Amino acid sequence: MSPSTRHLRDAAFIDGVRTPFGKAGGMYAETRADDLIVNCIRELLRRHPSLPPERIGDVAIAATNQMGDQGLTIGRSAALLAGLPRSVPGYAIDRMCAGAMTAVTTAASGIAFGAYDAVIAGGVEHMGRHPMGEGIDPNPRFLSEKLVDPSALVMGNTAENLHDRFPHLTKERADAFAAASQAKLAKAYADGKVQPDLVPVATRSQEEGWGLATVDEPPRPDTTVEGLAGLRTPFRPHGRVTAGNAAGLNDGATAALLTDTGTAAELGLAPRMLLVSYAFTGVEPEVMGVGPIPATERALRQAGLTIDDIGLIEINEAFAVQVLAFLDHFGLPDDDPRVNSYGGAIAVGHPLASSGVRLMTQLARQFEERPDVRYGISTLCVGLGMGGTVVWENPHHTATRTGDQNIADQHEEDAA
Repeated sequence: MSPSTRHLRDAAFIDGVRTPFGKAGGMYAETRADDLIVNCIRELLRRHPSLPPERIGDVAIAATNQMGDQGLTIGRSAALLAGLPRSVPGYAIDRMCAGAMTAVTTAASGIAFGAYDAVIAGGVEHMGRHPMGEGIDPNPRFLSEKLVDPSALVMGNTAENLHDRFPHLTKERADAFAAASQAKLAKAYADGKVQPDLVPVATRSQEEGWGLATVDEPPRPDTTVEGLAGLRTPFRPHGRVTAGNAAGLNDGATAALLTDTGTAAELGLAPRMLLVSYAFTGVEPEVMGVGPIPATERALRQAGLTIDDIGLIEINEAFAVQVLAFLDHFGLPDDDPRVNSYGGAIAVGHPLASSGVRLMTQLARQFEERPDVRYGISTLCVGLGMGGTVVWENPHHTATRTGDQNIADQHEEDAA
């Protein structure tokens, strides 16, 4: 095939898994970060035995703090530790909170181009071992030349800045959203919606011995708006951001299996989502929480869609105020049922670089339950002033299934 006749291929999200998320210094205090991601890779292989491991073309794993047990080009080292053939390469990637999302979009782009047929992409963050900001050395020019406001380097301060910029995004609204997130996650657990995507992880403690992590550690299902109202505001006296309306410090890992639709058909793999478009954008670093807004606008524009076409939204809850800014911009109510149906990071946790695939996995689960929905998005804000959004199509939707037949016909024509 000459370059002039190259066809872009359709990229599919086959499956996604994650470890239960832990509190920083909690149940994974004596568990290595690389072992967390290895568990996820092995689980994907176990769930899909029809995929020959040697067909995996690359392993892209994100980590924000790439040091210690989440350093050493963790995509490659995790691939080796997981038992993949030595012929399978791997690499590390970093876009802070959008690390796993960037791993997926980068890998999917390679699939669409034809560089490889199958890829594992994900992220890991052990914030107990590697706290946010550990070992960094920001260039003094950031502040001396006023390239960014000093508050841009502290994520909680950026959330307070959002409250300042949009006074109608009150603490009361943020607390109400946070309490609803906890309630939605509790219901999702009660209904068995979360457990199928969790990978049990063996844990070790010198004091308590071996254990098994099977559920998330951060959730507080008894959270009430009244209880949240009394929490202190650590980033500013009399502020609005608290530990209750923000994501916590967490440990965890996620991984996804991606292929093109032709390879999926060849190997008997059932796509759970189809990639439509994606976008990353930059915003003012001191209000990084608005990042999902322009990223979503760009991704929708590329797809020829509007927010009205989107039936499900998975947005990372780094801070409640950041989600509220997104909802207000697009004219959506605070309790829109399309948004974070299983709860979000305020309840389940946000191990930085891993969260992008957690959003995708929850969206894929909802697609299976909602064949009436054709399109959904996963989106998040990113430190230093960025946002990322991916638009996905539901393969279970009637119109999508018809389109899949057209794709299959095109593969047959190309083969001929």
